[in-house]
Amino acid sequence: MQYSQEFHKKSISLLADQLGENGISISSLISKISAFQIAVPSWALGAGGTRFGRFSIGGEPRNLEEKLDDIGLLAKLTKRTDAVSLHIPWDIPQDAAAIRQKAADLGIGFDAMNSNTFQDYGQALSYKMGSLSNANADIRKQAVEHNLQVIEIGKSLGSKALTVWLADGSNFPGQAHFRKALQGTSESLQDIYAGMPADWKLLLEYKPYEPNFYHTVIPDWGTSAMLCKQVGDRAKVLVDLGHHLPNTNIEQIVATLMHQNMLAGFHFNDSKFGDDDLSTGSIKPYQLFLIFCELVGGAEENAQTWESISWMIDASHNTKDPIEDLVQALEAISQAYAKALLVDRAKLTHCQVEGDVVGAQEVLQDAFLTDVRALVREARIQSGGEADPLAFYRKEKIREKLIAQRGKDATASGL
Repeated sequence: MQYSQEFHKKSISLLADQLGENGISISSLISKISAFQIAVPSWALGAGGTRFGRFSIGGEPRNLEEKLDDIGLLAKLTKRTDAVSLHIPWDIPQDAAAIRQKAADLGIGFDAMNSNTFQDYGQALSYKMGSLSNANADIRKQAVEHNLQVIEIGKSLGSKALTVWLADGSNFPGQAHFRKALQGTSESLQDIYAGMPADWKLLLEYKPYEPNFYHTVIPDWGTSAMLCKQVGDRAKVLVDLGHHLPNTNIEQIVATLMHQNMLAGFHFNDSKFGDDDLSTGSIKPYQLFLIFCELVGGAEENAQTWESISWMIDASHNTKDPIEDLVQALEAISQAYAKALLVDRAKLTHCQVEGDVVGAQEVLQDAFLTDVRALVREARIQSGGEADPLAFYRKEKIREKLIAQRGKDATASGL
């Protein structure tokens, strides 16, 4: 829907009246939405791809400095992101102090650092048969040292967390020793954890398949949580929405992890079949809403504090302008969060106690079907962002300007 100032004023006034009848303060909602910031990964600024190929759109960032410029643009347009998540060795800064200052000038900080032991990039020993879980102790040591190097880079930039995702696993029966691979991973993670500063946390991902299809060493949230408890109190489980088998009840996983204060954070994306890296909210918006219902409810009921959870988009595909895709994702996440804030929790609890299944569904549907676009837009306007970031981006022909500056065949480093 095309934005007009007059239409927006009418929409926000109508929504304020509607919510006010239910005792909901629109100013309080705007404050919460404005404060909710989602980090953007450095690798999302280039045209994504699949194992079959990659198609450049031109104007993509050629180095870390240009990636920061693009995220600074996103921050200015949307007021929904204030941090970047770097991937090493794709994003090794030549001058950490200069990079940190550039980011500060753009109004962005550094979210969790990401290590890379899922591919070979010139290191002495290959990760073809695994990294932290490898049967070869020298390869495990190499992978640990890489993670420690990532921590050192992160310290120089002001980051406070390390994200570990392992591609480790096997494609054929007998290829790997299940228990020894798990034990090697646990010991390696403990060595990494010992090298983290006391104010850092470790975010441990899981994934049921890909690139290995017979078994992965950390296939699910339970294995990740088990390893985290072996590692230390500042190690917690990272939930990537795409890292689940089809129809998995992710909102239940979120509730369970919050119940144990074990939820490290989120990687937002969407999927139809698996780890499809599609735009957040483009396929399963109701599931995204239900996930936020558990997040908001868990925080309000003191299961786990909102501030202890990290938020990041992790999507990259080859059919969209990446900046436009990120604008859409930030908007979808904000809308899901806003709708979750509208849930009448007292009424929902009453329905649950009384066994009123229909009533409980109506409570959730009332919130989900509320049009909160004006609310999210008003939060962005009050924060100094563009009323319609996507329309502004296209009107100003920003992609064309980037192509003129960087070239038609520009390719993001590390992708």
